[in-house]
Amino acid sequence: MDVKAYIASGILELYVAGTLTELENREVYEAMQEHAEIREEVERIEQAVRQLTASVSPTNTSAYEDRIKQTVLGEDSMDETPVVPFPPQKRNWLAYSGWAAALVLGAGLFYLQQENQDLKSDIQTTEIENSYLEQQIEQANKSLDASRALVEILRDKNIGTTNLAGQTAAPEAYAKVYWNQEAQTVYIDAQGLPEPPPGKVYQVWSLKLNPLTPTSLGLLDDFAGDENKIFALTNANASEAFGITLEPAGGSESPTLEQLYTLGVVKS
Repeated sequence: MDVKAYIASGILELYVAGTLTELENREVYEAMQEHAEIREEVERIEQAVRQLTASVSPTNTSAYEDRIKQTVLGEDSMDETPVVPFPPQKRNWLAYSGWAAALVLGAGLFYLQQENQDLKSDIQTTEIENSYLEQQIEQANKSLDASRALVEILRDKNIGTTNLAGQTAAPEAYAKVYWNQEAQTVYIDAQGLPEPPPGKVYQVWSLKLNPLTPTSLGLLDDFAGDENKIFALTNANASEAFGITLEPAGGSESPTLEQLYTLGVVKS
């Protein structure tokens, strides 16, 4: 006999439920006597029945327990002819109806609980996606507002423009300076500068030409992270030219002329 296949067939559950014929009951009983694994499976099924019916049926199960011991363990049984336990005509169908109802109810509750968990997970996912979308919209709005504000600034009638051409250190580089002398502010459009190497930073200089006198206006910090590459700096100097050099991180007190990237003279 293939014991595992026999157990998986479902006949043991029907045996415990009392729905088999007398002949089938006897066959299951004989299989229980021959195979300990089958007997143990029947005991597990009957134990589950007792636990489930305890909450739905007032039936006293002590009599059934005695029968289980007599049937499964062979206690107090000396007859040579096997006795078929739980004859169908003596079954407490109310108890087993309760068992069946409990199984159906339990399965239903488990399904509903699983559906509820899936729904909660979907809601949480949607909330996260909505939150991320709101953040993106907020950032886009801020970026749009900043862009509009910048356009208004650069269109101001008091703004002067100075083009900075590439020098020996970077012939292809270029930049543009927008200078509002009344507001003492310069806006550096550094889109034409290459990204500085690690440990280096661009430094902007205001220049007096005769004699040549450089004054630092500040650093173009977070160059890689600035998408627009437009930087605002304060300039209270009477600038005659502007230059941008590549300096060590933190900047320098005076420009490194060998690393002069762009230079432009202010138009009169």
